[in-house]
Amino acid sequence: MEAKIERVEGMCGGKGHVIIKRILGEKELNGKCRMYAQVTIEPDCSLGFHMHHGESETYYILKGQGIYDDNGVARPVQVGDITFTGDGRGHALSNSGTEDLVFMALIILG
Repeated sequence: MEAKIERVEGMCGGKGHVIIKRILGEKELNGKCRMYAQVTIEPDCSLGFHMHHGESETYYILKGQGIYDDNGVARPVQVGDITFTGDGRGHALSNSGTEDLVFMALIILG
């Protein structure tokens, strides 16, 4: 299976672009998850604030550092950190370093 890679400009109103490498497709996610992907945010870029409805999203930071907005509360994140955004909550992430910020993103339905 080959991963699908896409570059999204201004994702959720963020600055610059985000690169999404989808690890599993719809068939493999089997209606239980909306996304399992490796995401890259380059320096001076961000993924804008967005809400989750009927789903949750978890990030696992693999490389770099950033500022995570957890429903309006900002905190730094770095390699090894895990974030969780539940149903009805919102979040954003910006790269605050000089190297790429890379993380795994998992959106679970329900």
